[in-house]
Amino acid sequence: MFTAVAAVLVLIAGIGDVVAQPGGTTDSNGFVPTAGSPSGDAEQLTTAFLTAWGKDDLAQAAAYTSDPAAALPALRKYWKYLNLRSLSGTVKTAVATTSGVAGVRTAATPPAGAAPASVAEAGTLEQVAVGLNAKVAASPAATALAGVWSYDTTLEAYQAAGSSGWYLKWSPDVVAPNLTASQHLAAVTAVPSVVQVTDSAGTPLSAYNDAGLSTIAGLIQQNGTSGQGKDGLYVQIDNASGKAVPNSQAVVVSPQNVGELKTTIDPKAERLARTAVNKHVGSSAVVIQPSTGHILAIANNAQDNDFALTAQVAPGSTMKIITSTALFNGGYTTASSPVACPSVVTVTGVSIHNDDGESEPPGTPFSYDFAQSCNDAFTQWYPDLYGKLASTAKDYYGLNQPWNIGIGKLSGQYFNAPANAQGSELAEEAFGQGRLLAAPIAMASVAATVDSGSFKQPILVPGTKQLTAKPLPSSTDSQLKEMMRDVVTEGTGEGLGFGPDVYAKTGTADVSGQEQPNSWFVAFDPQEDVAVAILVTNAGYGAQIAAPESQYFLSNY
Repeated sequence: MFTAVAAVLVLIAGIGDVVAQPGGTTDSNGFVPTAGSPSGDAEQLTTAFLTAWGKDDLAQAAAYTSDPAAALPALRKYWKYLNLRSLSGTVKTAVATTSGVAGVRTAATPPAGAAPASVAEAGTLEQVAVGLNAKVAASPAATALAGVWSYDTTLEAYQAAGSSGWYLKWSPDVVAPNLTASQHLAAVTAVPSVVQVTDSAGTPLSAYNDAGLSTIAGLIQQNGTSGQGKDGLYVQIDNASGKAVPNSQAVVVSPQNVGELKTTIDPKAERLARTAVNKHVGSSAVVIQPSTGHILAIANNAQDNDFALTAQVAPGSTMKIITSTALFNGGYTTASSPVACPSVVTVTGVSIHNDDGESEPPGTPFSYDFAQSCNDAFTQWYPDLYGKLASTAKDYYGLNQPWNIGIGKLSGQYFNAPANAQGSELAEEAFGQGRLLAAPIAMASVAATVDSGSFKQPILVPGTKQLTAKPLPSSTDSQLKEMMRDVVTEGTGEGLGFGPDVYAKTGTADVSGQEQPNSWFVAFDPQEDVAVAILVTNAGYGAQIAAPESQYFLSNY
C-alpha cells in the first residue's frame, strides 16, 4: 500500500539543495567514503547517490547501487512518469542494523550494468533515513500544473566484503516506499469533484429519475466538469499496464472542488420532454436552445437506457436536411427546382424502392419531394455526393467528430457518416439509411443549426468550450427553412397540430430484423428559440409516433 508515503506528504514552497557534499571517491570497487565511521560513510554514499539522481545523472546514481541494471530503468521511469522538474534530497540519519547481509555486490563485482560474478556476505549494513522533495508536473509541457511532493524513505548502505567500496542495496522501493518491480510512480491531474449536480434552477438531476440525467450527474461527480473548479495534482502508483493501484494516490496540489454545479437543463423543458417520451416505450428526446447550444432537456423512456445520448442508429429521413445542404451548397439543385422521384432507382445493381411504391412525377419541386419525404428524389444524386455527406455534416453541422458537452474531459461522438461511402451505400445514406449512426442529441443540433443559421455545439455545463463550424450560406439556410416549413404545411407533418412557427422533418429508419422501424422527428420554433429531436425505437413511422410527441412538447413549451 502507498498510504505509508501519503502519510508524510507535505506541500512546500521551494526546493533545497542536497544538504551534504558527497565526499569520497568512486572506483571500480564502488564508492570509497572518507568519513571514518560506518554511519558517516553510509551518509556520504547516500548523499552522492542523491546528488547524481537529482542532477539526472542516472547512470552514475545506478552505479552506486548493488544492481545498476535494475536501478537505471527504475530511476528513468521516476523522471519520465513524474514529469520531474527537479529533485533534492536530505540525509537525516544513518543507523547500523545488521551484520553479514547476503545478496549484495562484492569487491569482485564487474562494472555497472554487467551481471555480478558472485554474491557473498557483506559487512555492516546501515539504514539511512532520507527526505526527498520532488517537483512533479501533470505533463512535460512547461505550463503544466506542478507542485512539490515531499516524502521520507529509508535506504540501506553497506561496505562490500573485502573492499573499501560502499553500495546502496537496490530494491524497487528505493525510489519510494512499497513500490514493486512491476510498478512505477506517475503524476496525474486530479479533477475537482462535484458534490451535487442540478438543473438550472437548483433541483438535483437525480430528482427527475431519468436514466440519462442520472448517468450524467454521476459522470460529472466522478470526472469533474469543464470550466468550473480547478484541477489538482496527485502522485500515484501505476501498475505495468499504466492503471492506478487502488488507494495509492497522494495529494500534491489539492483540487478546488465544486459544491453545486448547475447545468443548462431547464425545469419546464425537462418536465414537458419527460411527459412527451412517456407516451411510448423506447422513446427519447433532446431539447436544445439554438442561439446558445444549451441543452435544455434530456429525457428517456427506455428502461435504463440513455438513448438520447447513446443511441447509435440510422437517422432516417431527418438526414435529408444534411443531404439537401450538400446539394444546395454544390449547386446541384434548389428548393424550387423540378426533381422527379421515381418509385425505384437501381444503383450498382441494387434496386432502391420508395416506401409503398411512392413516386413523384417530373416537374415536382424539390421542396415537395422533401416535404413528402420521397427517398429516390435524393438517391439519384449519389454520384455527386461522394465524400460530401460526411464533409457537410462536419463542416456546417459540427458532426462527425467528438463533442465535449461539459463532463470533465470526456468526449462522445454522437453522429457518424463514413467518408468513403459510395455506390448503393452512399445512395441509401442520402435518405438516412445505410451505415449512418446518430443519436437524438446530434439531430436536435441539426435542427438548431438550421434555426440559427450556424452551429452552436450542444453543451450541458455553462462555460464549456464549444466547437465551431462554418455558418450555413444564407441561401442554403433560407431554402432549408422553406422546405422544413413545407413538411408541416403540405408534407408528412401536415394536420398534426403544429403551430405557425414550427419547422420540421419526419424520419423513418428501417432496421433489419426489427418488427417496426425507428421513428424520428426533428423540429424547431424560432419564436421560442427551441429545437427538439425525438427518437422512438421499434415503433413505426415518424409522422405517426415521434411527431405527436414533438407536437406535445412544442405546443406546451
